[in-house]
Amino acid sequence: MISGAHVIVYSKDAEADRAFFRDVLGLKSVDAGHGWLIFALPPGEAAFHPSDENGLHELYFMCDSLKAEMASLAKKGAKCSEVQEARWGSITKMRLPGGGEVGLYQPKHPTALGLGTD
Repeated sequence: MISGAHVIVYSKDAEADRAFFRDVLGLKSVDAGHGWLIFALPPGEAAFHPSDENGLHELYFMCDSLKAEMASLAKKGAKCSEVQEARWGSITKMRLPGGGEVGLYQPKHPTALGLGTD
């Protein structure tokens, strides 16, 4: 039985990005040893999009109000891109200290949150 999912975000500055997830996003974590933080994530879902290339993955955090979440994150020093409107949601990208990005969006589609795997 599958009991969970483990997401890996590769970074040129993993320590700074861990601090961002802890201090700016406020995600709780456990120390797996030597400061290697493993973060608890909010409920999630997975989607499969067509691509000409395999192995591409993206991480998006979901919220109920994109503008309110962006304002809250800006107070903590997070930098977000301009909001893009898509058929499936309103989206921005958050710049991580290590140079990468993670998405933040307010979905316009039904979500699978809370369905679980039972």
